[in-house]
Amino acid sequence: MEISSIEVMRIAIPFHAHRRPPQREETTFNAASPSLRKMETLLVKVETTSGLCGWGEAFGHLANPVTEQALRSLVAPFFLQRSMPENSGQIEALMQQAEQALHAFGRSGPVRFALSALDVALWDLLGQHLQQPLWQLLGAQRQHIERYASLVSYDNDPEAVAKQVVQAQQQGFTTLKLHETEVAAITAARRALPETVELMVDVNCPWTPEQAVQQAHALRSLNLVWLEEPIWPPDDYAALSALREIGVPIAAGENADGDHGFAHLMALNAVDIVQPSVAKVGGISAALRVFALARQHKVTVVPHCFYYGAGMLATAHLVATLPPAIKMEVPWITFEAALYPELPTAVNFTLSSAPGLGYQPDPAVLQRYRISHHRIAATEGSHHV
Repeated sequence: MEISSIEVMRIAIPFHAHRRPPQREETTFNAASPSLRKMETLLVKVETTSGLCGWGEAFGHLANPVTEQALRSLVAPFFLQRSMPENSGQIEALMQQAEQALHAFGRSGPVRFALSALDVALWDLLGQHLQQPLWQLLGAQRQHIERYASLVSYDNDPEAVAKQVVQAQQQGFTTLKLHETEVAAITAARRALPETVELMVDVNCPWTPEQAVQQAHALRSLNLVWLEEPIWPPDDYAALSALREIGVPIAAGENADGDHGFAHLMALNAVDIVQPSVAKVGGISAALRVFALARQHKVTVVPHCFYYGAGMLATAHLVATLPPAIKMEVPWITFEAALYPELPTAVNFTLSSAPGLGYQPDPAVLQRYRISHHRIAATEGSHHV
């Protein structure tokens, strides 16, 4: 059984987040930004000569055109006509070969994001080949997981933030994450919620080490579960390590340079919580290596997941392998259409017993919301669909 073709699909689905247009010119471009009205994703479909199809997802959001080009010109051609791995060790070996072959183009960034998608697709294929759901193949002891709500930014408006966290809590979420940067907005959220509701804050690397110290002191009384990525640059691990001494738990890792970046992060005692992102770090294989490192360093793992494609499904299966207290991040927004209509939307849900990732994307949604679609095959080359 060989890999016969790889399709690359870029789609964007509109969403509603119950917020007003931004009051000033936007200077940030992350997926929680108030200026965004659609969320992009970049999917890959790997087909084998036996007819099995596996799905993966690559990080990119607004940078998807760059990752898409890496997939089409570098990553997908490497995998064509390769023998389909028949166990996890063979996936690991094939991915290492790919990394070595492509290392000159960077060990992080678009090439690694593209490799992440291929890795997830290979695990999906392996689960289908062995007729096992991914959570079972990964050795999970539970099939049930709980989600936590990851809110978009409400432009640091205390009234709007308080209103939104109450609505999320009323939907059944017991753990919420903000994307605000001002103490007043974060405080408004904490005061609007019962003490039993857990609250985290992701500030997306805005502060110098000195500013982060001031902000951490101001936030300490709010009993945050964690303060995420407080320092610029994100790889200033010495500053993160020093910040931990204030007593506010520090989370980071979404922007680490692959699992080797996590090794440095944990070796310097820079975090309380590490957050590998399966569509960025190198796929399921790399995420599992991060999990092993975290066990070694006695650091909590809570995967990052601001996705709605195969990367989101892969994250759910990975979370099932972690302790029962670990919850899965989901964007708290309302999409115009569901890529996986059969996927449960409840806060608590049971992972599918179907083999592999367990769900197939809706072809009508792929068709309606696509921006581009390319198929790369050994005998045909790359062409637009």
